[in-house]
Amino acid sequence: MDFIIQGKPISLTVLDFGLFKVNDDNRIIGISGFLIKTDRNELILIDGGFPQSYTKDHVQASSRDRLDEFGTVLRCGTENSVSAQLAKCGYSLDDLTILILTHSHIDHLGALNSALQAPLLIAAAERQQTRPLYWGDSRPLEWPDRNYILIDADIHLGPFFEVLLASGHTPGQLAVFITLDETGPILITSDAISRPSEIEELFIDSMNPEASRLSAERIIALAASKNAFVIYGHDPKQWPKLRKAPDCYR
Repeated sequence: MDFIIQGKPISLTVLDFGLFKVNDDNRIIGISGFLIKTDRNELILIDGGFPQSYTKDHVQASSRDRLDEFGTVLRCGTENSVSAQLAKCGYSLDDLTILILTHSHIDHLGALNSALQAPLLIAAAERQQTRPLYWGDSRPLEWPDRNYILIDADIHLGPFFEVLLASGHTPGQLAVFITLDETGPILITSDAISRPSEIEELFIDSMNPEASRLSAERIIALAASKNAFVIYGHDPKQWPKLRKAPDCYR
């Protein structure tokens, strides 16, 4: 596959889509997305947090979806919407070049129906699901009519920009590996590894724990070989320390 993105990454911004507390162990996790800018002014959005209805009334929305059986949305207001987080960086949805959906769970697909001018990159195995996975047995959303880029293996999206197939958490879970001039290599695991302890816990919450283990071993080995900075999907210890929009990594 030819490069889809022509420029090399020059910045990575962590987007704050809210906070969530998990019932089982009371861990408080950040709901994250990422904005990557290239030296050709291309803008890549990775994930979009909760659906827009959550930013309007997350109590009502989580009750409707029975997400409150798993945990509590602590914070998800209008300031945590995709539009608001992009605006902090000086951009809008219309400025996006491409969207990457790492997987189709409820806390990642908030931009599924947004920025329709931009193609949506997603794993073929994820898109082949009848509907987005959303949450539990609830699958209220349809796949929108938009331009999809489907992948079934690792790809070089652009210079110093790889999208990695890391199935297990979901059939088409993705991770992202980029290199910046100052920060150096960065691995964004998404929920391929939500937190370091998940490795010791043997990925018991994954759809396919054994596939998750193998994927985690592979991407962590890659990160170690490059001495990369690893940003986990939902690490309660790491989240408060990460730079957030409008600050960025360069």
